[in-house]
Amino acid sequence: MSDKVDIGHKQTVLVVDDTPENLKIMNEILKEQYTVKLVNGGEAAIRLVAKPPLPDLVLLDVMMPEVDGYEVLRRLQGDDFTRNIPVIFLTALSDTENEEKGLALGAVDYIVKPINPAIALARIKTHLALAERTQTLQGLSQKLSRYVAPQVYKAIFEGAEQARIAAKRKKLTIFFSDIKEFTATTEDLQPEDLTYLLNKYFSEMSKIAIDYGATIDKFVGDAMLVFFGDPDTRGVQEDALQCVRMAIAMQRRMRELQMVWREKGYEAPFEMRIGINTGFCNVGNFGSDMRMDYTVIGSVVNLAARLETAADPNGILLSYETYAHVRDEIAVEEREPVKVKGFKDEIRSFAVSGIFDTNEYDDRYLRRNRPGLRLSVDLKRLGDAERESAVKDLEEIILRLRK
Repeated sequence: MSDKVDIGHKQTVLVVDDTPENLKIMNEILKEQYTVKLVNGGEAAIRLVAKPPLPDLVLLDVMMPEVDGYEVLRRLQGDDFTRNIPVIFLTALSDTENEEKGLALGAVDYIVKPINPAIALARIKTHLALAERTQTLQGLSQKLSRYVAPQVYKAIFEGAEQARIAAKRKKLTIFFSDIKEFTATTEDLQPEDLTYLLNKYFSEMSKIAIDYGATIDKFVGDAMLVFFGDPDTRGVQEDALQCVRMAIAMQRRMRELQMVWREKGYEAPFEMRIGINTGFCNVGNFGSDMRMDYTVIGSVVNLAARLETAADPNGILLSYETYAHVRDEIAVEEREPVKVKGFKDEIRSFAVSGIFDTNEYDDRYLRRNRPGLRLSVDLKRLGDAERESAVKDLEEIILRLRK
């Protein structure tokens, strides 16, 4: 067994002062416990700190020619790369006004000259320990953020959301997706290939969901549950529109991924089906005192899942209420009513059309919306007789508008 003792890595302290004697004194005080870097002047300090590795702490003289300590601190605080380095001012200025100014700029402490070695070391040790704990907590926080929706994470850490069992009833738009015949599609895949495809699929869809402001509830196997309207909302109609726009963006991205996967040798790449429903459900924290889950429950969620199973591969199927909110913006085709498990009556459903061909969409639909005017024309569905009638209707409208 080796009797070599690992004394650990020394933390680095940068001392900035324009007086060589002060730099010498601080070096003598610190060198036994820390790696010490000495810089004569503010401009030189800024240049040095800009290059990695970063110091663990900066001891900064206030009164320096050209660039004083306050300006050095302002620049450090203004750069994301150096913002979190703790800075302690070394100063002969002991009045309250100067101390308040430095602390307001972001300094963590003041050490007044002439330096008392024991006090200086104690304060430096304290702030280095605090900075280390803060860095550890930030790392844990970033890891935890990947387990909850960004909106929920933000609400918790800003104090807007309490970690307690509670729910509220609210009208939301629910998105549910899965992979068509997932088990059959993946039964011949090696575990490494399945892991790659599934993680790539969820990563790409999650990016789109976040871009559109969705709350990502959970992944269940190959399924994805997302909703709009809590904790942030733009209003029920805009939430529904954002959800459908997101779904269209996802299907377009899936088409691109399918091409990439085929080029990589996957003969049967994933095909996604999507169901969307709008209605009142319960949203909040459900679970126990030991573990909670921020989620949505209710028949509205169940219907979104049932619509997804009835959707075409690479398609999007809407409930009537979602359709009612988006019909002036999104092209749809009504399908035959569907009988779904858990619902007594047949459900009216509407398939989003024109997902993949934007040119076809532009050629087929005429849409104009402004305050007091809502115009929607589906040229494909208008036969010759209907077109003549539509022209007469529009001419009558124009005459009345010009009166």
